[in-house]
Amino acid sequence: MITTYHRPQTLDEALKLLAQPNTFPLGGGTLLSQPTTDPVSVVDLQRLGLDSLRVNGNELQIGATCTLQSLLESKDCLAALKVAIKLEAPINIRNSATVAGTLVSSDGRSPFAASLLAMDAKMTIDQGPKTKDGLSSSVLGLGEFLPLRPSGLITSITIPLNVKFAFEFVSKTPADKPLVAAALSQWKSGRTRLVLGGYGKSPILAMDGTEAEGLDAAARNAYHEANDDWASAEYRMDVAATLAKRCLESF
Repeated sequence: MITTYHRPQTLDEALKLLAQPNTFPLGGGTLLSQPTTDPVSVVDLQRLGLDSLRVNGNELQIGATCTLQSLLESKDCLAALKVAIKLEAPINIRNSATVAGTLVSSDGRSPFAASLLAMDAKMTIDQGPKTKDGLSSSVLGLGEFLPLRPSGLITSITIPLNVKFAFEFVSKTPADKPLVAAALSQWKSGRTRLVLGGYGKSPILAMDGTEAEGLDAAARNAYHEANDDWASAEYRMDVAATLAKRCLESF
């Protein structure tokens, strides 16, 4: 239950408010709008200008409060990433859900989180007002962020544009999140990064190597204990290897 509402005009003001107990950032509101009996304070981020989308060299810099739909509609969004975004949520949710909020609340079945993890996305996180050295933020890889979900306010996410990226999935129905998903990025250097989704608390980084050799084996090994109510480990192992191969063949 939201008991206190703040609408700061500056990032420093927002960070000071967020340092208070039981106080949470409010972006799209898709999470905080869910019923709860616990009293919370919210800090509305609308006035902070964190919804930008811009290309900087070979990177796409995404403001934390940019909505999934805005990213989907951007001409700079990679085609395979658009597929993952459409799977993440229906359009009515995409119109309000923010990029940062989606990542913070994601689990292993999130196509969007799996895709950004495969692209080795970087997150800028502000921990509080600037120190005497002028430092207030840090940059973390999404792979560092997802297991621990550290405190601080995400202000932007950066993904590379100079990569080949593919996304393949299997689900019970087109409207369902995947039972198994494979997100594959490959750089000009040959670096190949495979992430599997559809299971667990976070997407699984199955491979990050200098080349694609051993991709099938990496996909199988990552899911050798992936049993749940949705599918068996054996099924996921076989499907993950097939999907990873499809991704690679699409390049």
